[in-house]
Amino acid sequence: MTTADTSTPPAAEPAPPAPWAIAARGVTRRFPGVVANDRVTFEVLPGEIHALLGENGSGKTTLCKILTGLYRPDEGEVVVNGQPVRFRSPRDADDAGVFMVHQHFSLVDRLTVAENVVLGRSGGRRFLLDPRAAEEEVAAAAERFHLDITPRAFVGELSVGERQRVEILKALYRGARTLILDEPTTVLTPRESEELFTNLRGLARGGGSIIFISHRLREVTAVCDRVTVLRKGRTVGTVRVEGEKTDPRHLARLMVGREVSPASRERSADAHPLEGEPVVLEIDRVSADDDTGRPRVREVSLSVRRGEIVGIAGVAGNGQRELAEAIIGLRARSAGRVSVAGRALPSGSPRDAADAGVAYVPEDRMGTGLAPGLRITDNLMLKSYRRPEYSRGPFIRSRRAASRARDLIARFGIKGTADDEVRRLSGGNAQKVLLAREMSCDPRALVVAAPTRGLDVAAMDTVRTLLLEAADNGLSVLLISEDLDEVLDLADRVAVVYDGRVMGVVDRGRTGFDSARRDGIGLMMAGMEAAT
Repeated sequence: MTTADTSTPPAAEPAPPAPWAIAARGVTRRFPGVVANDRVTFEVLPGEIHALLGENGSGKTTLCKILTGLYRPDEGEVVVNGQPVRFRSPRDADDAGVFMVHQHFSLVDRLTVAENVVLGRSGGRRFLLDPRAAEEEVAAAAERFHLDITPRAFVGELSVGERQRVEILKALYRGARTLILDEPTTVLTPRESEELFTNLRGLARGGGSIIFISHRLREVTAVCDRVTVLRKGRTVGTVRVEGEKTDPRHLARLMVGREVSPASRERSADAHPLEGEPVVLEIDRVSADDDTGRPRVREVSLSVRRGEIVGIAGVAGNGQRELAEAIIGLRARSAGRVSVAGRALPSGSPRDAADAGVAYVPEDRMGTGLAPGLRITDNLMLKSYRRPEYSRGPFIRSRRAASRARDLIARFGIKGTADDEVRRLSGGNAQKVLLAREMSCDPRALVVAAPTRGLDVAAMDTVRTLLLEAADNGLSVLLISEDLDEVLDLADRVAVVYDGRVMGVVDRGRTGFDSARRDGIGLMMAGMEAAT
């Protein structure tokens, strides 16, 4: 008689994990004097949106260049779909289905969407493109990937969000299975950002993998499944967004290694704390042309009171740069008036604006704001060298200039010495040099454009704090930024610009800019009227 086996059956072996869509295992990359990547491990699953975070200099850019074939690792390996690969060029990465969509699009404005998508992919069979066949192929691809695109439209006529969809479709059309997106929402409206997130989720559900690089931590927690953080070239760790109480503050702490709370405005506009303050900077029906002579700023009127931060929100290319230059005299006005404390400023005269107390921090800090080949001391003296205490005739009093530089380096927390060349500084320290120079001249008003663009979370917090402290001490600040979160965090009022016009001005509410105010601002950024 056979006795039945009543013991518990052995547990089934767990199913092997799906092969990584792409992975870096123990990757090291050295440059003279620096180890950019130090045994980095980074693994992305199929169907996953995976954020790659880190401060500037943390090794993100080097890692992405390795994953896309621009660099080769000195040690370690890259794995695609579970198989080790050795990319010798970006074409090898393309052939393996790994594509990167950069901040600056590589599209031809005079060609149609279809022509841009198929450009360079004729297979070598002929030199002439069949437009109708291309449009049909691109339309089918757009439908397959659920991307709202019109193949016959000319790229030059598309919005920034539409152009980004073309870039993504171009990669998918060429066989992309892993997409690396570098700061993808920098130039998008809130609505376009939401549309992008919807598209990314759809691609992930279809088995595609997304590597999402961004400084906007709120977006990371909203759209990503997991997050890997690099610090000083090494992998700090990987966390799952859902279920681990991962919030922007936690991610910032991982990136920096300490607690970081983004600086923001705390006063309530409903209490009208600035109502009795005098208007310092007044812009009255100002118009200006762009570099080609076409109207770009159209009858803009704004005022900034003492101690107030007025933010200008808008998608890039809607006249923000031309408006800033018209205010501070770098660009002649075609109409309108600018005054500081009641004093009218001549059109096209930067010196008159500076003499009246207008300071300026341009968006291009290294190209326009600073002289990268000069020392910190020299850059800090560029607006003060005419003062008698720092000059004797045509000669600078070098000891006094150096002493002033050391004082400002300490006051603004600049990491460097008075004799360091600015070009050797990090982006955050270069920006602090620029702010130190402008704020140390006792200005009445500060026009600042994109103050934290390209900065990591720690430098960003420092710059924001400097602006808030300056406003609290009575400086009038006109803040121009394409980062809507930054504008809403810092401003007392927000003016929304579209096509060179002010669509509306929104006050900070009792609890800040609530969802209704944010939605209204987003609509106006897209050129639509909204009740405010």
